[in-house]
Amino acid sequence: MRSNRREFVKTASLALLGSRLLAQTKASKLPIAFSTLGCPKWEWSKILKFATEHGFAAIELRGLEGNMDLPTHPIFAPDRIAQTKGEISNAKLRIACVSSSANLYFEDPDKRSKQLDDARRFIDLASKLGSPYVRVFGGKSESDKALAPDATTKTRVAAGLKELGSYAGPKNVTVIIESHDHFTASSTLRDVLQQAASDHVGLLWDAHHTFATAGEDPEFTVKELGRWIRHTHIKDSTGTGENRKYVLTGRGNVPIARQIKALHSIDYKGFYCFEWEKVWHPDIEEPEIAIADYARVVGQCLGDAHACGL
Repeated sequence: MRSNRREFVKTASLALLGSRLLAQTKASKLPIAFSTLGCPKWEWSKILKFATEHGFAAIELRGLEGNMDLPTHPIFAPDRIAQTKGEISNAKLRIACVSSSANLYFEDPDKRSKQLDDARRFIDLASKLGSPYVRVFGGKSESDKALAPDATTKTRVAAGLKELGSYAGPKNVTVIIESHDHFTASSTLRDVLQQAASDHVGLLWDAHHTFATAGEDPEFTVKELGRWIRHTHIKDSTGTGENRKYVLTGRGNVPIARQIKALHSIDYKGFYCFEWEKVWHPDIEEPEIAIADYARVVGQCLGDAHACGL
């Protein structure tokens, strides 16, 4: 796998050499982030310190210290949030996204109402933190064995996105649906996003899932969905299907260099965010190893020698 890793760095670096991105990152932090999903046991102070020491420009909030319901975490309490914002600013970091667990596929009125209310709470938190995005899911029921959502479900999800977008817009927040679960194929996501038809609705491109689950080449996905991509999740893995296992960046068979190049081709302005699913897969590498490794490898890809440890 070492040869794959070397080839990744070589290919990615050459692809972006001489680009505007390279010039920009010499003058400022390169646009990398990591999700707190990857470090569920870290205290808030450690998250900020680690991000700063390893050249990250932002963090994505997805649970803290085992609490996935972020608006209830003590550091976001009314009497504490001003201090929290100050700590983020002092660390010269941004909050790339506040990620909720809201699922929009529900038909039952009570369940649907709860999911929308949860998403609104996260939108409120994002607005207070100055974060531009809140992630939601399309989702699917466990009993649904279809390969893709039916037209009625897509319409319901699109309606939920539109409703949340209307709520989020005045708060300077955009709601982004993640390419995940039932909503991974570009054709499905395009239908939903077109129906939502909102300036405050976009896409979180989990580039791993569109490749590993939907079987799409990154160039195709970006061509189909690029106009909606606002944020990304990047990670590597080996194997196929349900036997896939997450591995350190550049050591698997996910075409990360091509994913980054595809984003660069559309002048993507967001963060390249590492989502290390340590919460769901406790057996994978510890965050101290995996997150630092991502900063080095993708940092080199983006042309920032300091972040690569050079």
